[in-house]
Amino acid sequence: MADLVYPPVIATARTMFKALDLRFDIAGCEHVPRRGGAVLASNHIGYLDFLFAGFAARPARRLVRFMAKESVFKHRVSGPLMRAMKHIPVDRAQGEEAFDAAVSALRSGEIVGVFPEATISPSFTLKKFKSGAARMAQQAGVPVLPVALWGTQRLWTKGRKRELRRSHLPITIRVGEPMAVGEDESAVSVTERLRERIQELLEAAQRAYPGKPKGPDDTWWLPAHLGGTAPAPPAAQAP
Repeated sequence: MADLVYPPVIATARTMFKALDLRFDIAGCEHVPRRGGAVLASNHIGYLDFLFAGFAARPARRLVRFMAKESVFKHRVSGPLMRAMKHIPVDRAQGEEAFDAAVSALRSGEIVGVFPEATISPSFTLKKFKSGAARMAQQAGVPVLPVALWGTQRLWTKGRKRELRRSHLPITIRVGEPMAVGEDESAVSVTERLRERIQELLEAAQRAYPGKPKGPDDTWWLPAHLGGTAPAPPAAQAP
């Protein structure tokens, strides 16, 4: 079935990017498979991360089907759009249903987008990863595509007002090589490898990021270990 809604939504998002005059630095898009299934796994630092993670797949002319909480699908505006774009609702009380739907999409050749941290990380460092991405890739027999985003938290994140105005903000995206998942490898091992790889990509994105705080009151978007004032992560998760 043709995608009649997704392309116009992407066009609208690109118009928004231009209106905000966002400065993109994207590297590694050549790693996005041109065909076949893959699990796109990204860090999660802002409410608009699905737009930017999906944007990284556009040079390969791929559409990403994101897994999102069911409440988004129940909204009178976003619900019809999400369903029309074939995103996958996640009801935590019936998680296996969403898992099976994702595996089915992967086996049919789709790219399924997930945030292994499940929720936004207030510290802007990687939280503990859930194993769903690894298990889906393993069951569907597809690779995992690691992605790191940086700068998206400055637009809209947990506990902050939206900054959706013309701001010239830089957005840095790094896409890593697809990770093969062995049939006999444990989901825990795959998840650990994935987290390590996204950590490497995140650090690369942070090193390349040209944006600097405008002053002492603008350090909230930097993690503590980079000299910022974002909440420190739990000791077990500190980089």
